[in-house]
Amino acid sequence: MKSIERVAVLGAGTMGSRIAAHFANAGVQVLLLDLPTAGGDRNAIARKGLETARTQKPVAFYQGNAERLVETGNFDDDLGRLEFCQWVIEAVTENLGIKRALWERVAERAGTETILSTNTSGIPLSEIARGFSAKFQRQFIGTHFFNPPRYLHLMELIPGPGSDSFLLTQVRQFAERRLGKGVVLCKDTPNFIANRIGSFFGAAVYGATVEQDLTVEEVDALTGPLLGIPKSASFRLLDIVGLDVWAFVSKNLYDAVPDDPWREWFLPPPFMSQMVERGWIGEKKGQGFYKRVGPTKEIHAIDWKTLEYHPSKKAAFESVDATKPIADFGQRLQALVFGKDRVARFLWSVLRPLFAYSATMTGEICDRIVEIDRAMRWGYGHRMGPFELWDALGFRTVTTRMIEEGERLPPWIHEMLAEKAESFYRPADHLTFPRTEYFDFKHAMYAPLEERREVVQLSDLKRARGRVEGNAGASLIDLGDGVLCVEFHSKMNSIGQDGLQMLDRGVELLETRFDAMVIANQGENFSVGANLALLLMAAQDEDWDGINEMINAFQQSMLRIKYAPRPVVAAAFSRALGGGCEIVLQSHRVQAQAELYIGLVEVGVGLIPAAGGCKEMVIRFEDPMKGFEMVGQAKVSGSAAEARELGFLRAEDRISMNPDFLIHDAAEFALQLKGDYQRSQQRTDIAVGGEPAYARMRLAAWQMKESGLISDHDFVIGEKLAFVLSGGRLAAGTLVTEQYLLDLEREMFLSLCRAAKSQERIQYMLKNGKPLRN
Repeated sequence: MKSIERVAVLGAGTMGSRIAAHFANAGVQVLLLDLPTAGGDRNAIARKGLETARTQKPVAFYQGNAERLVETGNFDDDLGRLEFCQWVIEAVTENLGIKRALWERVAERAGTETILSTNTSGIPLSEIARGFSAKFQRQFIGTHFFNPPRYLHLMELIPGPGSDSFLLTQVRQFAERRLGKGVVLCKDTPNFIANRIGSFFGAAVYGATVEQDLTVEEVDALTGPLLGIPKSASFRLLDIVGLDVWAFVSKNLYDAVPDDPWREWFLPPPFMSQMVERGWIGEKKGQGFYKRVGPTKEIHAIDWKTLEYHPSKKAAFESVDATKPIADFGQRLQALVFGKDRVARFLWSVLRPLFAYSATMTGEICDRIVEIDRAMRWGYGHRMGPFELWDALGFRTVTTRMIEEGERLPPWIHEMLAEKAESFYRPADHLTFPRTEYFDFKHAMYAPLEERREVVQLSDLKRARGRVEGNAGASLIDLGDGVLCVEFHSKMNSIGQDGLQMLDRGVELLETRFDAMVIANQGENFSVGANLALLLMAAQDEDWDGINEMINAFQQSMLRIKYAPRPVVAAAFSRALGGGCEIVLQSHRVQAQAELYIGLVEVGVGLIPAAGGCKEMVIRFEDPMKGFEMVGQAKVSGSAAEARELGFLRAEDRISMNPDFLIHDAAEFALQLKGDYQRSQQRTDIAVGGEPAYARMRLAAWQMKESGLISDHDFVIGEKLAFVLSGGRLAAGTLVTEQYLLDLEREMFLSLCRAAKSQERIQYMLKNGKPLRN
């Protein structure tokens, strides 16, 4: 893989500054350039872009000190420095003339081996590179990042008219490993893949809205998580992106595809054009399809027929409510789409053209259906791409209905029917090795997906090999090479008896069958903590002995993984909160995904950590006040890099940029640890702060209460937390055991479970998903 240690980003606007920030996140030095300004600070535009990337939410940097890797400059004074950069990325405004003029200047100064790429979202590379030298064209490619680059996984890789194929491979490898990107190879067509299909999908939604007379709120309810799409859904997404931006993209696409049979779909409906004319273009102007009104910031939604606002109304559909108990996403979607009500009519009127358009564009915008599905999942956050959705609804059922209704489908779809194909994707496991095939439309046959050893899919492993053992809440999976995986798959990966049972069993198998263990899963979160519903029921039943046994079991499981006979690595990602954090803290090592939001947040539900979280704060921080602030303020990291700064991760722990590589990286890490691993014993020499530390922490909590920063019950929680973190009423420096601290944790936890206000907090969290400060 080509060594890339210094890049230049040309253009410090929204995209350029955030691309620069993400390279800095990856530890790469960046030269961020923009137009010079008259007067004192000629780099003011670039500095402003960098400041915006640092301060505007979502924040572009993993941690504050990453910004030091970005140096600012301007096009007039600093283009000569491009010869020292291995990669130059142009991210100026979407104007062909401006881009070409800048590239003419860059071509004279860039090094002979420098990668030259444009971040255009849709201008053909052939237009940008026309007339440039053969050398330039060999070095020139498209690298379309999606905004915000830190959070959206997709990078579209587009060959230019003369791009060197080896260079494309190098960029792909670097983007996947160092930048953490999911790379999709596109053809040089207008809007490439994701925005071409995404724009059409949006057009289908807006057209169906008008045709079927649905409200903005109803459409967003039907095109969000219900359809496997983020909560921003459709109209809310437009408010975030900006209606002006969407109109610009749609108009450009309309102009660029004169031969597209669906071209007219890209014209915005009249009501959207009127909103743009009025300046109602979304969040950046304070109103779009939604706006906040009055001192209470009540959300109002627009009536697209009158362009008048009204208090937003929660959409209600009987069929949606009726299908909620169906756990399987595909089965639930089938029940909704193949129904007879207006929900079914709307969903079918959106999905049918999406499927037809995606099938028709395959071949023109990419060489495989795989790229379209990945682009929509990685770039738009969809749970499934179009062909995966088609499969989920039933390939033959959907296709037959589309043909009966007169839908235009390309010949290769009819060939699939003739070949008796049942799906676009199918498992084709070889012995115990998972393998997936996709339908190759060019050859009218199934072909294997590329095998990527870095990409581990636990569901595929279970399908091919079965489970070592398992229950309803967790599974033990053989990852190969002597590595065992404990996978949680309870709701939100909360930790209950089932999960602890599999953790304990996994440790037992380390004694005899496996060389290392990884704690991992592929849900939305690593773990949101203990099962609060179960705890609340026990507290309301006053089953204190049962709660004591439950917490003791959790504590003992944590000690087992901490002192396991072989290394245990936690593959932590997304949210690792409460009990999930305690698992991470007590694993031998951690392989964290870069987007890790970890913290001990129990005070939000009126409790304190009781599965070793407090104990680990005492062990990790010499000053107990640090642990008191971490737990008492429920601090949660904004990234894995920040988790290391806070102390949730240690220097020896590792970070994976690419979420797709996380489990593989964790397994490799665990095997590397195997050779030098020595099983240790529980600590008996932990020095605690004792009475003086308790008094200091209690005073801090009292001052906060007196200042009105915390409630009376918060103070009660703070007192009990201080008691544990200080080791109780002991002399400063007294040595205690880990079990002593665990007993204190459990004692204080139980006392808080008895408190009515803590039970109110737990109940409120379960009902509303946010903390109650009572």
